[in-house]
Amino acid sequence: MAQPVHQFSMKQKLTAIIPTGNEEHNIEAVIRSVSFADEVMVVDSYSTDRTVELAQQFDIRLLQREYGNSASQKNWAIPQAEHEWILLVDADERVTPELQAEIEKILSSENPEDAYWIYRQNHLMGRKVNYSGWQGDKVIRLFRKSKCRYEDKHVHAEVIVNGSVGYLRNKLQHYTYKSLEHMMFKADRYTSWGAYDRVNKVQKVGAFHLFVKPAFTFFKKYFLQLGILDGKVGFILAVHSSYYIFLRSLKIWRIHEGEDIKKE
Repeated sequence: MAQPVHQFSMKQKLTAIIPTGNEEHNIEAVIRSVSFADEVMVVDSYSTDRTVELAQQFDIRLLQREYGNSASQKNWAIPQAEHEWILLVDADERVTPELQAEIEKILSSENPEDAYWIYRQNHLMGRKVNYSGWQGDKVIRLFRKSKCRYEDKHVHAEVIVNGSVGYLRNKLQHYTYKSLEHMMFKADRYTSWGAYDRVNKVQKVGAFHLFVKPAFTFFKKYFLQLGILDGKVGFILAVHSSYYIFLRSLKIWRIHEGEDIKKE
């Protein structure tokens, strides 16, 4: 009697891409978390700290390019990956062993999707954030390079997928800000980028943008999205989110008035 033939899928190879810019406090941990990839590519924007030195202790491929914005940096890097499958991980994120196992299972499957949403467990100032609007936070980070690219935005750009998209069960660990100074620095940078993304969409900045939207943002984050259950960190996030909306609107107004708002 003929024996059944068992078919085994060969695991498809993976390139992990890590964009960096002065990430000496993160670089070793993030590289270790993606060390299962067949290629680890660090895309550095000419860091002035020890990021490159520390990264080169590992078996990585280093590319360097002047930083324009996150989306352009990633779209430049992705085609240079050696393998079709990309796992893109920011320096402040970590791939857990459970997420690694799930990714490896997908790469060994016969008919994977073209891209996958990955949920994130966010942390702020050493505290896990369970609510505050972050409970559903997800990003597309595992994808085929031939099917995907980032949208043309200065900030919070997402992957555009020419194909099917699935979801992973396990989460990325995301350590958002290393300090208060870092938090405020990123708010200044991101509100400038966000202002330029929206400057042609907002015709006139008035009380609605400078008062109503920030006030409602606090109410939504703290009450509707249950930030109150995150304690002190939830309150800080609600205030910070409100401040972010106010500052972005203020910068849009100043750009309309002819002021040169720096993007760096």
